[in-house]
Amino acid sequence: MRLIIERKEVKISPDSTRVIAKFFFNGEERAVQLIKQVMELSKEEIFKLISPILQDFSKRHRNITQKLEKHCKKVEHQIRLAGYDPEKLDEYSRLLLGSYFTHEYSIESAAFFNPSIVEDIDQSNLERGQLRVIISFRAVGEGHVSSVVFRRALIDRYNNITVLPAGKYVDEAEKIRNGVYQKRLFIRKAQDEGINKDFLKAVDERLGDEFDYPQLKAIIIEKKAETTDARTLKQYNLILALSDSYRNITFSKDTDISDRVIFPISDLESKGIEDARFVKFTLDNGSCVYYATYTAFDGQYIMPKLLKTSDFYHFKTSPLHGKGAQNKNLALFPRKINGKYVMLSRVDGYNNYIMYSDSIHNWENPILIQQPKLPFEFVQLGNCGSPIETKDGWLIMTHAVGPMRRYSIGASLLDLHNPEIEIGRLSEPLIIPNTEEREGYVPNVVYSCGSIIHNGELIIPYGLSDYSSSFATVNLELLFDRLKNGEQ
Repeated sequence: MRLIIERKEVKISPDSTRVIAKFFFNGEERAVQLIKQVMELSKEEIFKLISPILQDFSKRHRNITQKLEKHCKKVEHQIRLAGYDPEKLDEYSRLLLGSYFTHEYSIESAAFFNPSIVEDIDQSNLERGQLRVIISFRAVGEGHVSSVVFRRALIDRYNNITVLPAGKYVDEAEKIRNGVYQKRLFIRKAQDEGINKDFLKAVDERLGDEFDYPQLKAIIIEKKAETTDARTLKQYNLILALSDSYRNITFSKDTDISDRVIFPISDLESKGIEDARFVKFTLDNGSCVYYATYTAFDGQYIMPKLLKTSDFYHFKTSPLHGKGAQNKNLALFPRKINGKYVMLSRVDGYNNYIMYSDSIHNWENPILIQQPKLPFEFVQLGNCGSPIETKDGWLIMTHAVGPMRRYSIGASLLDLHNPEIEIGRLSEPLIIPNTEEREGYVPNVVYSCGSIIHNGELIIPYGLSDYSSSFATVNLELLFDRLKNGEQ
């Protein structure tokens, strides 16, 4: 029988009304001048200005007063430079000042694509054959800044997909806490890596037994200004990048999952959090946790990172280390194999590799397992999300690039016990951008960051030319028949 791909009618497009209230700062000199101008206003003038602002923007943001107060607090230093005591400002003055240091940012005004899909934690109150899922997307706004957003969806017994409407508000994390470092352990590891001794001496003398990233950053910036040695500067930049990668992120319990946006929060992520590949990971004790590999981008450098959550309210970010943790396209297997964590990667940019590790954060010795060998994948080959375990082997969804830089989605099958062995690969793509899918932010691209199996079918959420997203399904039995026989 012919392998038929069913494209679903569901389409999720970017919504420019989805906005967050971001801190806005246009330099210290301008900030001080602005604060002086505001503080010269009478109390009556301040109230007349802030009152309609609160009425207007409270319709667009949950607890707008809290956000304005927070942004006012961020400029307390400049308030003092302007000659005022921030502790003595009345409520309306603080709110008005906060409004001048706030701007709205539309998180998905440009694009909403590259989805991954995992089984929802909550599977209660469902009918037979239904499955509740969480879908992550890469949302892109002004300046091509990427963030991670979520939607909840319901799949019925016929694999019809209903994406639940997004909530009214969009919220960044309620709390963002920097990683705290133990000085003794930090210095020992830095010594093992051959880090500059002068820098380590400054850390030892000036920082306490525990310290956080901003404290470390201040010393690094100072030391960078004292040297022109390229190797030393590179070391300092590496320390900054790695140290800035640990965060604990907490969202308010009164937010819907569609309200939560993981927006860039570190220097290394300043230009985006790209292509999160979520996977439901089974631990040694049988319990589950959710991981996502993603790419942090600062406009020049990329760094693979790991996101961890058990409830989608609390997230922890950390860097991925090692020679195998390079480039994009890292995807974690959903469980250990032979006692080791296992990861797919594309360290050289165009071949697929596999890696094994005792630590989920350290990846060395990538092993080549797949190379482009078919015309539609001659340019490069990569994964489209974490492998899916089946009785027949590990199902790997792949993306391939061919003539005219056209991206397509394919599939291959790896041995269940030794995933270095490729059992089969489709000779033709499963999904090629059709006439309706080829136009967008980046033309001629279909791309996915994770699929799921349900009711005998493979369900593939995928991005349409880096602009919007949709879904496709394929019969699993027929797919495996083709994979095992090397046919389309």
